[in-house]
Amino acid sequence: MDNFPSKLVENAVNELSQLPGIGKKTALRLALHLLKQDEITVENFGNSVIRMRKDTRFCNQCHNISDHDICDICNNKKRNHSFICVVEDVRDVMAIENTSQFNGVYHVLGGIISPIEGISPSNLTINKLVEKVALGGITEIIMALPATIEGDTTIFYICKQLKNFDVSVTTIARGIAVGDDLEYTDEITLGRSIINRTPYNFR
Repeated sequence: MDNFPSKLVENAVNELSQLPGIGKKTALRLALHLLKQDEITVENFGNSVIRMRKDTRFCNQCHNISDHDICDICNNKKRNHSFICVVEDVRDVMAIENTSQFNGVYHVLGGIISPIEGISPSNLTINKLVEKVALGGITEIIMALPATIEGDTTIFYICKQLKNFDVSVTTIARGIAVGDDLEYTDEITLGRSIINRTPYNFR
């Protein structure tokens, strides 16, 4: 796919094809679709992406994406702030929120421990979680991490960091298949996994 009639179209295709799951053919189809739209529509599309990148923040308390320094979940006084659900990334927050089965708050790690991929505990927000627990007022930490070796390793590491604190650590029930990501789990199964969470014994 090298015979582009326009360098501008080629540049757009090259940029679009860098998105996850978008190949050159799909990128060309998207570029040609945008080319057919009126200028205002395309400008709104481009500006929304630019504003998202420039203005989106990460919550100072839970590290979820937010429009403000503190996200709406952490700011909600009706939620149980003594329950913290620990997740890998923001997509997991969205998945759990869609179940309407959890009324606590979250802590987004920003990944899971994976030596193969060069991700160590220092690359994650684990220390921030420990600091939060050390301040007191937290009664339960719910580990909602992938049912993988990396997920289990991360849970084990976090539990070791929390062992000297008076806080209950639970994991979501394994109604989720081993190796599955939370974001691809149906809402009913994920909701039941939150409700039927079990105590975690790392010793």
